[in-house]
Amino acid sequence: MYDNHLERPGVSRPTNLQPNPFGSAFSGASSGFVKSGLGAYGEKILGSSSEYVQSNITRYLSNPQYYFQVNDQYVRNKLKVVLFPFFHRGHWTRISEPVGGRLSYKPPMYDINAPDLYIPFMSFVTYVLMAGMSLGFNGKFRPEVLNLVFIKGLLGWGFQVSLLKMTLMSLGSVEAPLLDIIAYSGYTFFGLSLAVLGKLIWRYSYYFLLLWACLCMAIFLVKTMKRVLFAEARSYDSTRHHYLLLIIAFAQFPLFIWLGNITLNWLF
Repeated sequence: MYDNHLERPGVSRPTNLQPNPFGSAFSGASSGFVKSGLGAYGEKILGSSSEYVQSNITRYLSNPQYYFQVNDQYVRNKLKVVLFPFFHRGHWTRISEPVGGRLSYKPPMYDINAPDLYIPFMSFVTYVLMAGMSLGFNGKFRPEVLNLVFIKGLLGWGFQVSLLKMTLMSLGSVEAPLLDIIAYSGYTFFGLSLAVLGKLIWRYSYYFLLLWACLCMAIFLVKTMKRVLFAEARSYDSTRHHYLLLIIAFAQFPLFIWLGNITLNWLF
C-alpha cells in the first residue's frame, strides 16, 4: 500500500540534473538590470514629484513656522506700524539673505516689514471676545453669539484675502505666498479690537477709533501691496497699479463698518 513511497532494493535513485550556469547567469543579470532600471526610474519619478510638491508648497504656502518667529520687540514695533503707518521711518521692503544658493527673507524678529501670523491670530481671538463682551454689556449676550461672531470674522478675513489675492492675480505675473496674504489681511482685526474696546469704555470713541483703524489699515495695505507689485511685477503699468491700490484702500471702509457692527444678526 505504501510501496510507492519506499525505495526498492536494487534500484538506484536518479541523480539530480546539473544546473545550467549560463541560464542562471543570464537570468541574474537580466533581473539585476531590470531592478536597477526600475529603481532608477522610480527614484527619478519620486524625486521630481517631491521637488514639484516642495516647490509649490514654498511658492504658495511657504514655511508656517517662519510666521511665528517673533519676539516682544517685533510685536511692539509691528503694532506701531499697523496703527501709525505714516510714521514708519525707512523703507517698506523686506530684508533678504542668501540661503542654500538662493535668496530668502529674514524672519519677522529680524525684519519689521516681514509678515507674521502671531498678531493676526491673537487679534482675531481678541476681536471675538471683545464682541461678546460688547453684547454682554448691552444685555444681549448668548452663548451662540460667539459662534456667529467667529463666522462673521472668518468671512471678513476671507474677503480681505480674496481681495488682495485677486488684485495680484489680475496682473498675471505677480505671485506671493498665500500665508503672506493671510498675514497681511489678518492685521485688520487689531484695529477692530481697539475700536470695540473703545466702545466698551466710551460709546462715542468707537466711531473715531474705527475710522482711524480703517484709514491706517488702508495706508498699511497700500504701502505693503505697492512694495509687492513693484518688487515682483515683471511689467509696470502705473495707471493700472494705482487703480488696484485705490480699490484696496476704499474697500477697507465697508469691511470695517460691517465687521465693527456687533449685533445679534451676524450677517449685518
